[in-house]
Amino acid sequence: MSPAFAAHAIALGSAPKYPADFSAFSYANPQAKKGGEIILPNPDRRTSFDSFNPFIIKGTSAVGLGALMFESLGTMSLDETATMYGLLAKEIDISADGLSVTFTLNPQARFNNGDPVTAADVKHSFNTLKSKLAAPQYVSQLADVAGIDVLDAKTIRYRFKVPNRELPIIVGSLPVFSKKWGGGLSLDKITLEKPIASGPYQIADYKFGKQISYQRRDDYWAKNHPTRSGQYNFDRITYRYYQDDVARLEAFKAGEFDFITEYSARNWARQYQGPKFRSGEIIKRELRHHNSSRMQGFVMNTRRPLFADIRVRQALGLALDFEWLNRQLFYGQYQRLNSFYANSELAARAKPSEAELALLTPLKKYLPASVFGELSSQPSTNPPHSLRDNLRQARELFKQAGWEYRDGALRNQQGEPFIFEVLDDGGSMGRVFPSKSRNLAKLGITMNVREIDHALYQRRVDEFDFDVIVLVFPSVQSPGQELLDYYGSKAADIKGSSNVLGIKNPAIDALIGHVLQAKNRQEQITAVRALDRALLAGHYIIPHWYSATHRIAWRDRFAMPETTPLYYQAGDWMLETWWVK
Repeated sequence: MSPAFAAHAIALGSAPKYPADFSAFSYANPQAKKGGEIILPNPDRRTSFDSFNPFIIKGTSAVGLGALMFESLGTMSLDETATMYGLLAKEIDISADGLSVTFTLNPQARFNNGDPVTAADVKHSFNTLKSKLAAPQYVSQLADVAGIDVLDAKTIRYRFKVPNRELPIIVGSLPVFSKKWGGGLSLDKITLEKPIASGPYQIADYKFGKQISYQRRDDYWAKNHPTRSGQYNFDRITYRYYQDDVARLEAFKAGEFDFITEYSARNWARQYQGPKFRSGEIIKRELRHHNSSRMQGFVMNTRRPLFADIRVRQALGLALDFEWLNRQLFYGQYQRLNSFYANSELAARAKPSEAELALLTPLKKYLPASVFGELSSQPSTNPPHSLRDNLRQARELFKQAGWEYRDGALRNQQGEPFIFEVLDDGGSMGRVFPSKSRNLAKLGITMNVREIDHALYQRRVDEFDFDVIVLVFPSVQSPGQELLDYYGSKAADIKGSSNVLGIKNPAIDALIGHVLQAKNRQEQITAVRALDRALLAGHYIIPHWYSATHRIAWRDRFAMPETTPLYYQAGDWMLETWWVK
């Protein structure tokens, strides 16, 4: 193992783009004006908050905490697939055998209470996040970390169980907070104690259920740091909470907040128009990105006996008519997802390469035969295909799995009807559900939709107490340790983990291992493509659709850098680099 690294940065598979003496990232403007305020909506389904602790399952944490208050030893570049530059750490050294990484802390780094950031704080943060009190994804990501050593007040070393080129970036990306935060309380008891952290903002004021405001710190230690130059320019950032997407959009058009990312094709086509758009008071734009598109779709809980049979899951996928949805509801704005990594070089394509087969063949007894042939496209209703033909195929698959239509419903051998519930937290899928339900009804299947508030929804998902949900997976340019949490067998039994699909497959585990053990980018691409094939062939999810652009609108009082990054989320990039004109 010989990972690429430098004292100021570490990169997977290539040299860092920016040299040790760089002054700013190219997608930021060092001359950006500081000052002013921006008001934003809650960017997700959280309609309230009751905690300032984003690291536990209990409660609902306030929006913005992670991005604005907590920092890590290093920070990722948005121009590269997997390169981390030192932030709290001024130097990063990976051992020759790949079994440890040592970080030397920046002597300027300070928490918002004035204390210096020490190696003891880093160790405390790591031990806290790896404990059972923290959200379970940290346990999965840190499974191969053997331990952590304080070498002196400013030097910390992580030791690894096995060489893994991603582990230095994983531990370097962990949030760091003061050991004084919470005043000695255990992590699960820290709720409304304001974080003692090193980020550019601190909590200014808040109203539960309504809004929270962050104030830029005058004493922020990294204001002149090259990874922060031209960034975090707003003096004040306020998030206002809205109960649903309709209220949020109407509030934006009424002037209650300043920037919005739109995920609904229908809204984008029909609602973003009127006098304020024509006058230029509100600007709307689609920005191209090169992100690996996020997998999104109907997730079936394979822990439920109803969805344990792969033929059942495949049959349910045949009842989704994407072409009708795209034509009637989405104004032709989407492409069908046929990969967990669409829009990127990581996506599986055509037949598996020789290198992929070398990984897949030893796992043959755990994988469907389709993995080894031409990659199947998602069901289509474009001629010569049709929904009727797809439903015929679905009926045959159900029959093979022991389900047949009789007495007005699709029933198993015990006479039980095929009925399931889609759990929803009030997102934009309400228009899609009726089409899916109609198509399933033609097969004798009853699909019920239950809409509940986000807090209860999240609790039920964490408990794996659902039949089907709509899930959007994160966009990842360099998949790695997080795969254990999303698809690993161990995570399937840990409540609160990201393996909501319930996947427990030795082949998937082995392929994740190949991704983690890849020595360079090409080996990583090969392993991820093989994993992509296996996940698709398992029919764990009914894939939806994607767009290669970000749809955003904002009030014309802001300026943005001339250069957009390659891999980014529009809201994050705006918050980090825009400024008030």
